[in-house]
Amino acid sequence: MVLNSFRLDNKVALITGGSYGIGFAIARGLYEAGAKIAFNDINQELVDKGLKSYKEAGIPVRGYVCDVTDEEQVQELVRKIENDLGVIDILVNNAGIIKRIPMVEMKVEDFEKVIDVDLIAPFIVSKAVIPGMIKKGSGKIINICSMMSELGRETVSAYAAAKGGLKMLTRNIASEYGSHNIQCNGIGPGYIETPQTAPLRVKGNPFNDFIISKTPAERWGRTDDLIGPAVFLASSASDFVNGHILYVDGGILAYIGKQPN
Repeated sequence: MVLNSFRLDNKVALITGGSYGIGFAIARGLYEAGAKIAFNDINQELVDKGLKSYKEAGIPVRGYVCDVTDEEQVQELVRKIENDLGVIDILVNNAGIIKRIPMVEMKVEDFEKVIDVDLIAPFIVSKAVIPGMIKKGSGKIINICSMMSELGRETVSAYAAAKGGLKMLTRNIASEYGSHNIQCNGIGPGYIETPQTAPLRVKGNPFNDFIISKTPAERWGRTDDLIGPAVFLASSASDFVNGHILYVDGGILAYIGKQPN
């Protein structure tokens, strides 16, 4: 009986930017728990790449081209998913970008682009799905936040600002729509093995050694490490969890680091 509360049978899940990486792993986990999966990406090439990966994994899926920073496109995306699969029960705001540029060298347009994709887009997509969730009487929104929701670091001023804002958007959605049985929570990944982080994980890269030394688990996270938390936050097992950020970081945020010899 307890395990049944983690099932997602016949729930409709939308994972933004779900072609690969963290989004793909979470989509796979939600599917294995019983959900029907829809994903989007910014262009047809990425959608086709995603469709191929899902097919190879044996996962039936609907893929859509949509720019999540464009409100009209997002509203149309939600209408298509409702027609194809049904009202969206689970939204995972996963689409995101990062630009690693020192703040004084960063152009305003680059800063704004990161804010648009990492913060404004989750607002737009959440805004689009919440009315359907209200009518249905339930819903789950999972925002992919970051350790940078809590910490700063060189060259990621825009990303940290966006993810800090996303943390507070998460809490505000929970506050505003909790009475409609809508739970909005965040997952804050640590440093995860993805195509985005591949350049940082090259053997001998000082940053790679730095991250491992700062992580009690003494390794980078894997995308599969995020599946369990995502299924929990998407399921009825988390019906009284709202406005929470679940950090999946191998213990970095709890750890001050090793004492120098």
